[in-house]
Amino acid sequence: MLRWILLALVLGVAAWVAATLTEAPGAIALTWNDWRIDTSIGIFIAALLLLMGLAALLYRGWWALRRAPRMLGRGRDERRQRLGYEALSRGLVAVAAGDAETARRQARRAEALLDGRPLTMLLSAQAAQLQGDDQAAQRFFAAMRERSDTEFLGVRGLLSQAMKRQDWEEALRLAERAYRLNPKSGWVVATLYDLQKRAGHWADAEATLKQQTALQLLPATDLPRERAEILLRQSEAGPGDTALSLAKRAYQADPGYPAAAARYARLLIAAGRHGRAAEVIEKAWVARPDPDLADLYWDARRAYDALAKVKAAQRLATYNPDHIESRITIAVAALEARLWGEARSNLESVAGENATPRVCRLMAELEEAEHGDLSRARIWLMRATGDEHAPSMSSPVPQMPEAPEALTPTGEALPSRA
Repeated sequence: MLRWILLALVLGVAAWVAATLTEAPGAIALTWNDWRIDTSIGIFIAALLLLMGLAALLYRGWWALRRAPRMLGRGRDERRQRLGYEALSRGLVAVAAGDAETARRQARRAEALLDGRPLTMLLSAQAAQLQGDDQAAQRFFAAMRERSDTEFLGVRGLLSQAMKRQDWEEALRLAERAYRLNPKSGWVVATLYDLQKRAGHWADAEATLKQQTALQLLPATDLPRERAEILLRQSEAGPGDTALSLAKRAYQADPGYPAAAARYARLLIAAGRHGRAAEVIEKAWVARPDPDLADLYWDARRAYDALAKVKAAQRLATYNPDHIESRITIAVAALEARLWGEARSNLESVAGENATPRVCRLMAELEEAEHGDLSRARIWLMRATGDEHAPSMSSPVPQMPEAPEALTPTGEALPSRA
């Protein structure tokens, strides 16, 4: 609307100027050879303006003709780009849908139309992966790695390929490069962390764990266990006092991690600090009882005979009395001490229909050791192996048939060996 108003104003001013000049007195005479032109000033100015307009139109036409090839080329390029991006979009949709053939066809079309654009190379690599052509995918990812604008995508693709063929050394090298390119990528940091742990690079894994913590990539509940595991592995590889210091840090990071508590307690016992080792095991037992901790506890309490082990087991059980491992620990010590009643009372409290294989094996040992009842022992062992045909312990236990009495050739019974 504003344009039309401006055009009307310009035309109005031009008309007023033309009318003013037409009425103004004065004349102009032009002589060229035998030609002579006499006219007024207004007509002369009008003719001059007309010539200038024609000259502008001719120049505009010449300029348009000169730019025509370029405009046609630009239009052709824009059409190619439009068709190329359409092919690219269809190809990416096909990759997401798992349609390998369509993805391959659209990737070739996009390559022809877009001349090696980054997304085109990525589509070609993904299409090759869908078709199982790992070598072709490797070539595309390698080409992407050599370009600054697609280097990260290329490295990530090569990393996925290396992990797929379980080339962990190459995968770790590529993960480190990807981390240098994009240290804030959650996927890169998590992958690098897993590969460092697999390779046993625990010091590097500890630094990466700190990065994961800063980026909030791990739940807060998982961090103590991860930190404790890394320190534990470093302790296992460290010498002397360094190993003890790292084991202590692992235990402090997660007191409920049995492996860390066991490592720390074992090193304390080796250093002659039995009382401290017992305290560590008792605190860990509150959080999570474990059979390895029970074995170490007997050493920590210097319980070397069977009755001493029973007393130590009963003391340890008080720190988590309702846990199944507490009862099993007492039962194991009682079996060794041949305290059948103590062993049975603790085992039968956890030997229900859903008894664990370990409890079943201990019950079998108890039945054979206390009563010599091989039939019941065999049933418990069948339950321990998950035999679905094992009879219930509440059903009558089949008895072994007695052997017939041996007779002498004269018909008299042989004397019993008992």
